[in-house]
Amino acid sequence: MNNHTITVSDLRDAPHFFDDVADRIWRAWWEPQGFPLDHISGLLEESLAHDAEALCLVAHDGDRFVGTASVIASDLEERPDLTPWVAAVWVDPPFRGSGIGGDIVLKAARAALRTGAKAVHLCALPGKRAFYERLGWRLDETDVGEDRLDVFSMRRT
Repeated sequence: MNNHTITVSDLRDAPHFFDDVADRIWRAWWEPQGFPLDHISGLLEESLAHDAEALCLVAHDGDRFVGTASVIASDLEERPDLTPWVAAVWVDPPFRGSGIGGDIVLKAARAALRTGAKAVHLCALPGKRAFYERLGWRLDETDVGEDRLDVFSMRRT
């Protein structure tokens, strides 16, 4: 897959991808828990306000949705003191393994750090540990919560 055609946009600047982003986030994490799609659409709408602290990035090839990553205040109820978080990282299967996921995650992290945060956090299943460590994320904790997640951070340099 040629990365040169992939653009990463703020969802506020590419709102026509709203339904794609909501669908992927819902199917990956919320539908299995029994939440309705409207729940995610409502949360996602909050990131569209121009003064929102939340941010949603969308990777796309022209008008074709490729992937997404968000910056949100909190992503892990076991760690309410940590903020902000990169969350809801998704790349459609045909585009995986081409560096798009890493690119969008790093862009989201840099956006969070530009807000003045000293660190940005991310949680993931242990199977994703090598991916995030290769991108420069520091593993801070393992085995957190019922999903036994890894917790990572990236700090301003």
